[in-house]
Amino acid sequence: MREVVILSAVRTAGGKFEGSLKNMAAPEFGALVVKEAVRRAGISADTVQQTVFGSAWQAGVGPNPARLTAVKGGIPVEAPAVSVNVRCGSSLQALIFGAQAIKAGDVDCVLVGGTESTSQVPYALLKARWGLRMGDDSVVDLMHKDGFRCPLGGGLMGEMTEALAAELKITRAEQDQFALESHHKTEAAVKAGKFKDEVVPVEVPAGKGKTTQFAEEEIYRPGSTLDGLAKLPPVFKKDGGTITAGNSCALCDAAAAQILMDRDKAKALGLKPLAIVRGYAFVGYEPKRFGLSPAKAIPAALAKAGLKLSDMDLIELNEAFAAQYLACERELKLDRAKVNVHGGAIALGHPVAATGSKILTTLLYALKDRGKSLGVASACIGGGNGVAVVVERLN
Repeated sequence: MREVVILSAVRTAGGKFEGSLKNMAAPEFGALVVKEAVRRAGISADTVQQTVFGSAWQAGVGPNPARLTAVKGGIPVEAPAVSVNVRCGSSLQALIFGAQAIKAGDVDCVLVGGTESTSQVPYALLKARWGLRMGDDSVVDLMHKDGFRCPLGGGLMGEMTEALAAELKITRAEQDQFALESHHKTEAAVKAGKFKDEVVPVEVPAGKGKTTQFAEEEIYRPGSTLDGLAKLPPVFKKDGGTITAGNSCALCDAAAAQILMDRDKAKALGLKPLAIVRGYAFVGYEPKRFGLSPAKAIPAALAKAGLKLSDMDLIELNEAFAAQYLACERELKLDRAKVNVHGGAIALGHPVAATGSKILTTLLYALKDRGKSLGVASACIGGGNGVAVVVERLN
């Protein structure tokens, strides 16, 4: 069986909702990480034979965002591109599809990743296509309809996570404490320059034909305190609710990418891979309890890799909600000292279709920074899916 290596990994910084990247479409800043991923891999763009890229909120972006991103990023038009939409797991699933294509012998080199602009998700008049003969109509927020609300679970993601927190007796205090830790870890990582090597700067329009450089995380809150978090009201359940804006992930505009290649091909070309893909899993789970899906996906991926959770040096588990993370932590009996060591989506943002690729990039650089080898990246997915990818860093 062919082995799949990761030649490069790069991401943008996390742009806050209506922040620095709000005027750029997802394929525009996505193209920048594509160019940088190719450059860092030490290959020419025509080495890439296929692109698989995540894009969750596609309305208004244009047809096949993966294709737009790849071609804008300099990938030759002869290399096909496919967009993946499995919500929060899109870019990790893109990596899985890319790895499978290499293992099958269909291609030797695949560009994978994801790009998302939450700031540009449009509103829609769903009945206007056939005419509004009389009366009023409502404007539909596609961020809610195509993202936050789950028809299978019968409610908003936050509402279902509130129910999970109540079921597992996860308290508001526990959630706020975890959120605080996420912000503090990110603040420390930024001050220590831990993200410097993994982030590609983005030139963003600044008016009058000028641009400004965006390269710093703009979501985390320096100096966060428990008192400050405790003052925030519950969002999804007014009486007795535990989930707030402070202990949930932040909306985020960002992109991330990796270059995958057959290991023997990389060796023949004299390239130096960052890591090898040891295993992966994409699983189904009960929609109402979607937040626990990493507790199924991670063991499944580890089993395919022939490894145990205790073998993992570092873990990246997406922080959709503090309650969701804590549920997984309990179920898997995670050592928190190994998880999200530079903070997670609560502090760094959750760019949905780019999230998996983003946290995998951070995982790879954290393993290198700490001189460690094995890691797993995982995300829960609205609708009841879960995904995990196991990697081993190569010296």
